[in-house]
Amino acid sequence: MIGILSAFGAATSWTYACFIWRAQAEKYKSIDINLIKNIIAFIVFIPAFINLSSATELKYIFILLFSGIIGIGLGDTFYLKSLQTIGTRKTLSAETLSPLIAALSGEIFINENLTPKSWIGIIIVSISLFIILKKGNNFKEANSPFSEKNNFKIFAFPFLSVLCAVLGGLFSRMVFLQSNLSPFLTTEIRLLGAIIFLITLKRFKINFFLKNVEKNQQKRFLLSILLGTNVGILLQQIVFKTLPIGMGWALLSTSPVISLFFAKNEEREITKNIIFFTCFLFFGLTLIIL
Repeated sequence: MIGILSAFGAATSWTYACFIWRAQAEKYKSIDINLIKNIIAFIVFIPAFINLSSATELKYIFILLFSGIIGIGLGDTFYLKSLQTIGTRKTLSAETLSPLIAALSGEIFINENLTPKSWIGIIIVSISLFIILKKGNNFKEANSPFSEKNNFKIFAFPFLSVLCAVLGGLFSRMVFLQSNLSPFLTTEIRLLGAIIFLITLKRFKINFFLKNVEKNQQKRFLLSILLGTNVGILLQQIVFKTLPIGMGWALLSTSPVISLFFAKNEEREITKNIIFFTCFLFFGLTLIIL
């Protein structure tokens, strides 16, 4: 039960944070936003290193560092770039294939075999997410640099984000299956890996753009880091520790549904068709959980 609740909590906190990050993504580079948010989140979670003992095998630390590079360093950068180009709900909705990718990855690489009922649920979730996405394709955003004809460019960033995120999650799941490291500590190690990667990519030049942001926006941005990065990744790690990667990822993929609560503020109204397929999605989640 804790894994299920953590998944919904992570999806909610991540979705809310995305709406705040998108406002910054319109002004600053996605890599700069990702680096700053990870540095601040890392500082907040520094006490986690108290749990790091000399008995911890180095291979697990290196796997988690690599997981952070792939899932947070690359994945979140692609994610923020996607927010900048196509908006929050369409970015989240582009996770259509992520439950299937995660489930297949778990079965192929770490022998996590799901029941037929769970597979049916994952397929229903993927189909529902796809239809919700298609229902959202009848609008354009005024500040989007891409037109509807450039579908490849539009969905390249969210697809790469999903791929990197699933790989990062898979490595985390592998560590949890073989060690007794806590989600708190693994979150901090993954953040460290992302920071090392991004700061190297930036050639150790950090853009402290927050000093140029209004105080109210600064507070919102710091809140988004606490919710989306600290709380979000910690809850995500709890999911990876307690649930098979395919099942956990299907629950984490409810972000597009949660984003419907913000839809009127950003993109479009909620139609009856979207509500219907949202209910269909929750039916799929029920099959996965029960």
